[in-house]
Amino acid sequence: MSQEMDMSDRIYIFDTTLRDGEQSPGATMNAGEKIRLARQLERLGVDVIEAGFPAASTGDQEAVAEIAAAVKDCQVAGLCRAVKEDMDKAWEAVKHAAQPRLHTFLATSDIHMKYKLDKTRDQVLEIAHEAVTYAGSLCPSVEFSAEDASRSDPAFLVQVVQTAIDAGAKVINIPDTVGYAQPQEYAELIDYLLTNVKESERAIFSVHCHNDLGLGVANTLAACKAGARQAEVTLSGIGERAGNAALEELVMALNVRKGFYNLETGINTEQIYPSCRLLSMIIGQPIPPYKPIIGGNAFAHESGIHQAGMLKNRETYEIMTPASIGKAGSDIVIGKHSGRHALNQKLEELGYRLTRDQLTQVSEVVKSLADKKKKLYMEDVEAIVLEEVYRIPDKFKLIYLSSISGNMAIPTAAMKMEVLGEEKQLSDFGVGAIDAVFNTIDRLVQRNPTLLRYSVSAITGGADAQGEVTVKLEENSVTSVGRAADPDVIVASAKAYINALNRLAKKETDPKAEQSRNIP
Repeated sequence: MSQEMDMSDRIYIFDTTLRDGEQSPGATMNAGEKIRLARQLERLGVDVIEAGFPAASTGDQEAVAEIAAAVKDCQVAGLCRAVKEDMDKAWEAVKHAAQPRLHTFLATSDIHMKYKLDKTRDQVLEIAHEAVTYAGSLCPSVEFSAEDASRSDPAFLVQVVQTAIDAGAKVINIPDTVGYAQPQEYAELIDYLLTNVKESERAIFSVHCHNDLGLGVANTLAACKAGARQAEVTLSGIGERAGNAALEELVMALNVRKGFYNLETGINTEQIYPSCRLLSMIIGQPIPPYKPIIGGNAFAHESGIHQAGMLKNRETYEIMTPASIGKAGSDIVIGKHSGRHALNQKLEELGYRLTRDQLTQVSEVVKSLADKKKKLYMEDVEAIVLEEVYRIPDKFKLIYLSSISGNMAIPTAAMKMEVLGEEKQLSDFGVGAIDAVFNTIDRLVQRNPTLLRYSVSAITGGADAQGEVTVKLEENSVTSVGRAADPDVIVASAKAYINALNRLAKKETDPKAEQSRNIP
């Protein structure tokens, strides 16, 4: 990626799904999942992937390094505080990237400087200069973020930005860290900085907007209109608290209203839906049906008046097409008679690259499912790939499940599982079929987690649709999310519960278990 320092009409997309997005409760990903998503982001066409916060843990540092090695067509950034030790760890993680970047940050609002940093303005200016200078001695591309910029004194912010640019920062980020700004005032702040910072054209101005007041995308668009040329976003808007500006909403707003903004990105919009769908399946959080751009209802029309208009001309009620985000053609002509070549071609279109053995494994399950279902969809195949190929190594595994329920029977579950390499079987009761299954699993694995969330959704339409189940468990103050899909919802529930237990067990032995991080 080449970034010319001018006021062109190009908006660079900086995706922080793997860093800020992963800080969203329940969105923790393991290294393999991060690499898979990073490759899809590369396919999507983002300019920069913020791969993580290497100083947070050894696991984070290793994951960022693996992503840096895997990604070739976009920059890979590592976040670091304005501390040498952080910057050293971040550089160690990204230095082998084809295009590395160090992203360092420092709070600049009076409330943050007083209560978080306990520093004066002069001290903050000195730290900013030293941090950017040191980062520049390690990496040719340095981004500096003024944390809580939207609540900072504008005149002081000019000093901070000027200091960072003079020290060598190539990108200046002006984040709305707590989602406080309003579009007009945020645009005015960007314009003020571009006007008052000497030779501001030496750096690309960036924005990172949180969604606490529901204005993340609106603020980002206003800032881009005012002259910002990098937008920091996440898939589906996931992130701290209420999340971040959503990549898909920003990009499609720029595309649909191109005549208004006169701005463009390098995003391959047909990869938007596959990217968001992959994220959804990895973190076990379904896309809400009313979510703009990618939700199940985004292109649905129930009103009779709307339907009549659509039949005459789709543009009466659709300002974009499902095909433009890669959502069209969900029917997939693959079944038990399909060959592996056709299956592999479809999987590659979805962004999956499987080995020969993995393809054989998926092909067998696809054929088995095709015997049960009338029609297969791409979402079904995705679910199979994630279920069969990309699951974390299991300490607990389901072998057999039989369930009895009904208003004339006591709900009972009989199960056989592999527990730490040993086969065990047991039956137990519950107030319903799912409760009986979960009680039986708890006894088999000898654990007693709290069930925080249980949700079921159909992957596709039809009575024979696969059920996708998500559970969230907590034990000893550690939480984990598990997901699974199966034509039998009770079986899917068991698999999802076991998946969550495996993740809990992994966190107990993994030093990179969830950590609380207060960063922009």
